[in-house]
Amino acid sequence: MKRRDFFKKAVVTASSAALGTSMLKADVTGQPIDNRKVSKVAFPEKRPLIMYSDRPPLLETPRDVFTSALTPNDLFFVRWHMPDIPTHIDPETFTISVNGLVEKELKISLNDLKTKFEQVEVTAVLQCGGNSRSAFKPIAGGIQWGSGAMGCATWKGVRLSDILDQAGLQKDATWIGFNGSEKAAYYETPNFIRELKLDELDDHVILAYEMNGEDLPYLNGYPLRLIIPGTYSDSWVKMISNITVTNAYKHLFFMDVAYRVPDNACECETHEKRAPKTKPIRKMNVKSVIGYPTHNSIINHKSHVVVRGVAWDDGHGIKQVLVSLDGGKNWDVALLDDGKLGRYAYRTFRYSFKPNTLGKTTIMVKAINKIGHTQPFAKDIKWNHGGYKYNGIDEVTVEVV
Repeated sequence: MKRRDFFKKAVVTASSAALGTSMLKADVTGQPIDNRKVSKVAFPEKRPLIMYSDRPPLLETPRDVFTSALTPNDLFFVRWHMPDIPTHIDPETFTISVNGLVEKELKISLNDLKTKFEQVEVTAVLQCGGNSRSAFKPIAGGIQWGSGAMGCATWKGVRLSDILDQAGLQKDATWIGFNGSEKAAYYETPNFIRELKLDELDDHVILAYEMNGEDLPYLNGYPLRLIIPGTYSDSWVKMISNITVTNAYKHLFFMDVAYRVPDNACECETHEKRAPKTKPIRKMNVKSVIGYPTHNSIINHKSHVVVRGVAWDDGHGIKQVLVSLDGGKNWDVALLDDGKLGRYAYRTFRYSFKPNTLGKTTIMVKAINKIGHTQPFAKDIKWNHGGYKYNGIDEVTVEVV
């Protein structure tokens, strides 16, 4: 398949396969809904995933994928905001523009990025701010994601700072705006534009054209996307087409209205009384997910069971993952991988046990990072109307026979 012909081969009628999320109710335990079935419809470059919509594409990774540090490209979740995605992108003619308060406006081709700048890689978790939203009670607005609106990949590209250095920043440059190529179906719908303050920039912020050693999948932002490790994915603009440097913040829907939480200590509010002041979601909090076993798995009595999964945070690093088999009364230490993929990547964990009791057994897992932040019990998670930043202790219930 040629990328420029992507959507010619992506004709699907998914309404019958997509889930009616408006009718879903939150799990009574306050856990994400992870028992949805994988769709029978496969998009190009993707294996079948859990599907919420085909236009725009909204695809979730099944829980059982999260046992390894890198998420395969064809199982990586997909989240677009606008239904109009370009159907024709020619890598030979594609360019990205850099303009605004710069000494020299640039138009940079993919070949320029690959040959005229230092090539760098960063392994980082990409996670939707609404990941696990289905756990909130009452139901929060938005896509009722389970635990799979996330993935971890090694991204290759060019430092954003190197590109800005070539353009040359003017003295009063303060903000960088990023615009992707997706378009709204209705002309009054705001474009998906994000802004980054210059002092938030570091060497890990890159423009990536590769993901896990391959060209970016079309649905994950081909040919170029912004990578900001440690932050939620709403800032990782896909199919990036333009970078504009300004001296003042622009008021934008996707920064001033969407992707915000209450600006208070608990980042919480009630359904009856909304918080009067909000702030953008930025850095990810500490979290872990069990990849194996999955909900309602059947395991044999006194067999050797190895619980496996992933843990991550915003880049401070995971210090410890703990496992409980008695409802959180007692916790044992799981084995962590060596962490060689870097502080922004998943840390995989393993924990072995032999089930001695027949019937239902609940496995609970929580991560603790290097500055002491730990996952709270699900019952202690406070509500916000956007359903953002859920990080309750993860659990799965299995049947021992």
